Amino acid sequence: MTEEVFRSGFVSIIGRPNVGKSTLLNKVVGHKVAIMSDKPQTTRNKIQAVLNGPSGQVVFIDTPGIHKPKHKLGQYMREVALRSLAEVDLILYVVDASAKFGAGEEYILASLEGIDTPIFLILNKLDKVHKDQLISLIKAYTSRREFTQTIPVSAKTGENTEKMVSLIWEYLPEGPRYFPLDMVTDQPERLLMAELIREKALYQTKEEVPHALAVVVEQVEQRPENTVYVSAGIYVERDSQKAIIIGKQGNMLKTIGSLARQDMEALLGSKVYLDLWVRVKKDWRQQDRDLRLFGYVHE
Repeated sequence: MTEEVFRSGFVSIIGRPNVGKSTLLNKVVGHKVAIMSDKPQTTRNKIQAVLNGPSGQVVFIDTPGIHKPKHKLGQYMREVALRSLAEVDLILYVVDASAKFGAGEEYILASLEGIDTPIFLILNKLDKVHKDQLISLIKAYTSRREFTQTIPVSAKTGENTEKMVSLIWEYLPEGPRYFPLDMVTDQPERLLMAELIREKALYQTKEEVPHALAVVVEQVEQRPENTVYVSAGIYVERDSQKAIIIGKQGNMLKTIGSLARQDMEALLGSKVYLDLWVRVKKDWRQQDRDLRLFGYVHE
């Protein structure tokens, strides 16, 4: 009896900001490993998530959205995304099927020139688009370059995501199991907790606070009765942003902390006491020292 081939490899998820890359990743692996927000540029670091199958393992890399940078943080995010293309076995290029083809997509397609890695064109938000509009959009993309596969999906409803995963398995090489079966992500718990806080802050403040927001978990301590003490700081660039995050009589900060704590307890399987505070670091996105402090550095 022939032994079944074990396939494994690394798959990079790329695309413009706010096309649903993190939502798609969470849907596929069945766990929340990347934060979701209706604001662009939510993902700032590569996030590795693991999908195990009966005869293989996929390691997904969710990268920052590719865009023309306006500050040093933007430059870092773009470089992280583009460097990942040379490190993987397959690329999922995710686009918003409900949006028109524009200059941002031209910019990404130009970045993909010369890339020999197999590329799947993933048209996300299928639940928001009419069939005729979808056909027209597919022609717009495929007329500019050849894709290995073209797959319309809905990360929100899960439509066609199983088909996408089955095709991914076909294009992975034979290889080892890179991570243990029970491992969902390689991200440290502190980073995941910081990301949960940042997600809640972005969601609650809507358009009032731009992406001048970073979170650092400074202390994690196991305490009696299965309780974990977590001390974390939210950093913004302006006093006016600090006032928004804190809110009237501290209500906004309390809401952010309460929602983040619930997700942390699900992550850790323990009760969490979250000590949350806000500080101003003026123009931190332009300062190399602050970018290093918040983890946006090149190794």
